[in-house]
Amino acid sequence: MRKIKQVAIALSPAAALIASCSQAQSGDSPAVSGAQPFSIEAKGTFEAPWGVAFAPGTQTIFITEKAGTMKFVDVAAGRLGTVTGLPTVVAAGQGGLGDVAFLPSEASATLGNRTIYLTWAEAGDGDTAGAALGRGTLVCQEADACRINGLQVIWRQNPKVTGRGHYSHRIAFSPDGKYLFLSSGDRQKGTPAQDLGANLGKVLRLNLDGTPAAGNPFADRGGVSSEIWSYGHRNLLGLQFNLDGQLYDLEHGPAGGDELNHVASGANYGWPVRSNGNDYSGADIPDHTADDGFTKPAISWNPVIAPGDFIFYSGKLWPEWRNQALIAAMVNSGPGVVRVSTSGESAKEEARYRTEKRLRDIVEADDGSLYVIEDGAGGRLLHLTPAK
Repeated sequence: MRKIKQVAIALSPAAALIASCSQAQSGDSPAVSGAQPFSIEAKGTFEAPWGVAFAPGTQTIFITEKAGTMKFVDVAAGRLGTVTGLPTVVAAGQGGLGDVAFLPSEASATLGNRTIYLTWAEAGDGDTAGAALGRGTLVCQEADACRINGLQVIWRQNPKVTGRGHYSHRIAFSPDGKYLFLSSGDRQKGTPAQDLGANLGKVLRLNLDGTPAAGNPFADRGGVSSEIWSYGHRNLLGLQFNLDGQLYDLEHGPAGGDELNHVASGANYGWPVRSNGNDYSGADIPDHTADDGFTKPAISWNPVIAPGDFIFYSGKLWPEWRNQALIAAMVNSGPGVVRVSTSGESAKEEARYRTEKRLRDIVEADDGSLYVIEDGAGGRLLHLTPAK
């Protein structure tokens, strides 16, 4: 297994902490303040990385690359390996190989034999495409190579449509380990998000084998409606449970209106009828109002933060951040980590910590340190520890 060169990154003045102002819940621009809380060390470089996940109970992190490849890093030893047995993906636009996830219940399993879940964009008839969710067995019998055996598609977006955007396809397991929650983007079509006969623009609640879970709010309608947990979503690039077992999603608005939502069974979040952003053409989309009948964002941003994935932090190394959301942000004017406190259906931005490049994903190691992955070609895996 080849070693990864580890490089300590010197933070420029542009990499200083940016703390939010008091009205961040409405998306106001933050003010500059404070000191950078992170020491940052590079742990390897990847090609258009998208999803990252630790195999539970290990110090091995798996990283998907949009073109359809996956690698892993033993962060303790600083060694890199490759993964084979991957699906054929549609690598165009926002599509490609997506999320990677492992069952928390298998934390005691050996690295070389455990269940793995992947999402990706797959081709349909004609020029159509859609997200898919697959499950297989990860087998690691060599120091620098793993393979996925028996990968099978257990869920698909329905219908497949034209275009190459807004797949979303983020995975979150319920705290009790019984269910798999999945984000399904609107595929840049808008109106399917309000259609309970399609699973686009939705958060879905599935059994671990991909079938609809019993007790979903629209199960009596049958078909894909039986998968739906909530609807009226746009492009959900984050889906996480907090430490209290409450589910939140993080999604891109159009021109403005990125939002963090407290996700509830049967709730309608309004897209494309309501948004705190506008259409890219400049056309107005009515903002959320108290009497519009839709569930409101816990927080929305204007200007946008362009969110990637996020976590709810354990508090091990930064105790004051316990159960706060740490968001990997991709906005070009100020990328980095955005920290948000939540309380049910409300939230407040607490701070922003700028990094050199856009961030796509973030995960927490068992010791409470953080790993983030930069977006795009040559994206680095960065290890964040308390500033020295």
